[in-house]
Amino acid sequence: MGKVIGKIFAFLVVLVVIFMWVGYAVTKMTGGEKQAGGAVEITPEGGEKIFWGKGRCFTCHSLGDNGSAVRCPNLGVWGDKFPLPIGKRAEGRAKERETQTGLPYTATDYITESLATPGAYVADGFKNEMAVVYAPPISLNLDEIKAVVLFLQSQGGEVNADAVSNPSEISKKLYDKIAAAGAAGGGDPGHGEEVFNSACITCHSLKGQGGKVGPDLSSAGLKSLKYLSESILRPADSIAHGYETWICVNKDGIKTVGCKTREDAAGVDLMKASGEVVTIAKADIKEMTQEKGKSLMPEDMNEGLTVKDFQDVLAFLLMQKEKK
Repeated sequence: MGKVIGKIFAFLVVLVVIFMWVGYAVTKMTGGEKQAGGAVEITPEGGEKIFWGKGRCFTCHSLGDNGSAVRCPNLGVWGDKFPLPIGKRAEGRAKERETQTGLPYTATDYITESLATPGAYVADGFKNEMAVVYAPPISLNLDEIKAVVLFLQSQGGEVNADAVSNPSEISKKLYDKIAAAGAAGGGDPGHGEEVFNSACITCHSLKGQGGKVGPDLSSAGLKSLKYLSESILRPADSIAHGYETWICVNKDGIKTVGCKTREDAAGVDLMKASGEVVTIAKADIKEMTQEKGKSLMPEDMNEGLTVKDFQDVLAFLLMQKEKK
C-alpha cells in the first residue's frame, strides 16, 4: 500500500513541475510577466523593457532579426526596405515631416510623434493601424513613452536624453496630449476630437469654429478634470456666467427660452438651444425671468456617450489650453 501511495505522490510532483514549466514557457512566449509597482527608468534600457514587455511593441514591430511581426515597420535593419535602423531613419523622416508641416522637426520629435500620433506619418506599404499606446489596454504613461523614445534613438541614432527631458515645442505639445490622456483615465484625445465634432461643436466653439449656445472651450484644459467631468454629467450644477437660462413671455403668451446675448432699451436677444437667436422688443415683453438651476445643455448628454467616448472627449478637452 505504501509503495502505491509513494508512486501516486511522485506522479503528482512530476505533474506539478510540468504544469509550472508550461506556465513559465507561455509567460515567456507572450512577452514575460508584467512587473507591478516601481517607476520606469527613463533610459534606453528602461525603454527596451517596455518595448518587449508592457508596451507589447513586439506584437506589431520587429527589430532586425528579433521578432517576427510584420504588421508595422521593422525598426531595425531589414532588407532593402529598411536599410537603416529607426534611430538613424528618424533623421530623414524628420526632414520629411518638416517639409510637410513647415515646422522644425528633429529626429526626437519624429520618434515622439510616431508614438503619440502614429497616424501623422504612415510608412509606405503599411496601414494606419498602430494602437494608441497611451490608451487602454496598453496605457503607457508619459515616462514610459519617454523611455521608449530613448530606446528607439539608440537603434543606430544618437541618444539625446536632453531632447527628451527638455522637449521642443513640437514634442511638448505631444507630451501634453499624452499627459491629458493619462489625467482622463487613459482616454484617446484623437477619438475624443471625433466625439467633440459629432456631439459638442453644434453648441460649443473651439478656436473660432462651432456654435455659440454654450461657452467657448478653447481654454477648457485650464480647468480641472473634476470641473470638466461635472460640466458634462451635471451641466446645471455649474453654469458659466453669461450662459444662464432665461424665459421670456411676450404679450401674446408665447414663451421663448434661451441664453441672453443682448439686452438694451430696445429689447433683448435670446439664443435658443438650437442656435437660433430670437429678438423680442421691450414693449412686447410681459415677463422675463431667469430659470435657476437649468442649463440649455441636455441633462442626459452623457447617456449618449459610452464610457470610452466620455474618457476620450475629456482627454481632448484637457489639451485645449489657449490663453485669452
